[in-house]
Amino acid sequence: MSFSKAELNRYARHFVLPEFGMEGQEKLKKSSVLVVGAGGLGCPLLLYLSAAGVGRIGIVDDDVVDESNLQRQVLYTVADLGKSKAETAKEKLLALNPHIQIDVYKERFVPDNALDLVSKYDIVADGTDNFPTRYLVNDACVLSDKINVYASIFRFEGQISVFNYLNGDGTRGPNYRDVFPDPPPPELVPNCAEGGVLGVLPGIIGSIQANEVIKVLTGIGEPLSGRLFLFDTADFSTRTLKIRKNPDLEIKDLSFYEEYCMPGRSHIKEMDVSALQKWMDDGEDFQLIDVREPYEYEVANMGGELIPLGEILQQADRVVRDKKVVIHCKTGVRSARAIEQLERQFGFSNLYNLKGGIEAWQKK
Repeated sequence: MSFSKAELNRYARHFVLPEFGMEGQEKLKKSSVLVVGAGGLGCPLLLYLSAAGVGRIGIVDDDVVDESNLQRQVLYTVADLGKSKAETAKEKLLALNPHIQIDVYKERFVPDNALDLVSKYDIVADGTDNFPTRYLVNDACVLSDKINVYASIFRFEGQISVFNYLNGDGTRGPNYRDVFPDPPPPELVPNCAEGGVLGVLPGIIGSIQANEVIKVLTGIGEPLSGRLFLFDTADFSTRTLKIRKNPDLEIKDLSFYEEYCMPGRSHIKEMDVSALQKWMDDGEDFQLIDVREPYEYEVANMGGELIPLGEILQQADRVVRDKKVVIHCKTGVRSARAIEQLERQFGFSNLYNLKGGIEAWQKK
């Protein structure tokens, strides 16, 4: 495989690396990586894979740029607000390196498309921020015999590993389910809005993740297969845990994991914003509860009572039982969790989840 004069200049520092050289750069140019998620982890991951010269990169993300993303998602600017993350990332990455190919999938990574997407690339890099997709990425990689370079972040901490690695003897290394067989219960899984994340953390962890991808593609160094690397930015401590395969674990097919992370959600009563508007117009007597965080409420609210999700069980006495109660958040996810917890712990039967949350209300 030949390189243009521009590519020879661009990758000059790789060429002079004794362990890397022309051969390593050729391997990168011939390689393809599917990046699932163009958010906090995806931004630095995509930047460094593109700059390094990975020949073809696929981006799976159906989200748009929000102002709250800009604290950590360094690919985007204020001018990009409301735009597709995947399309915007492609534009920025091709401006960084026009010698590569970027494929865009403005869709969610779900069981219906997971195996097809994974099959088109050499390896997968998991930059997701939720458990259902994380398990789905893992299982799709196992079923497709693809390596899964995994990373996750929360508050001040991050972790990285290389799952389903192909060993020299033809066997596969541990996968995500060998370490985490089942998702934790929903009340123990706060998201970024609830738990927060240090802005520089995804830059650190995403860069390490990109390093592992490059090591796997080029065969240089020792990848983090069979090991889980943990990093805490608060006290700058690191740990590397040894992990092993579970011989009794067998992944036979794909299932959608929303129910694992949010058990009982399919039984939750829901209503859309048009129905809520009709209640208001008709003078329906109901209680409106907002389970977002106080800073979100200050930015925009619908006039509901503020009870953050993390406090909903402690303040359950504020939720009335003698009339209908509509609970909402930003998109409908946290409010569904709140309803599931209230129904399970206190037997409420008068709760309705607002589909799409305040975002759907604002759009309508």
